Amino acid sequence: SPAQKLVFNRVNGKRPQALPQRVPAPEESYTLAHEENVRFVYEAWQQVEQQLDGSRSGESACGPVQYVEKTPNPGLKNFVPIDLEEWWAQQFLAKIENCS
Repeated sequence: SPAQKLVFNRVNGKRPQALPQRVPAPEESYTLAHEENVRFVYEAWQQVEQQLDGSRSGESACGPVQYVEKTPNPGLKNFVPIDLEEWWAQQFLAKIENCS
């Protein structure tokens, strides 16, 4: 036999207050083209870093040149570069903690 349906009667004919429903966040999905682009940029950057390291040690006369300002901007005196890998790790851990 089919399961019985629950029926709730309204109190004083008023509609019950609707509770906001949590909408699950959509999971990130990456296309093959996206992954290929990320891989290409990553591998190209690894090559640039290797070439920069080689030019610093005097192995190569040509190749990439690291830009250095001749007159530093005083507004950037206290600038601290962000460690992007560390930032992503913190975001990942925070997301895990919020889900549990």
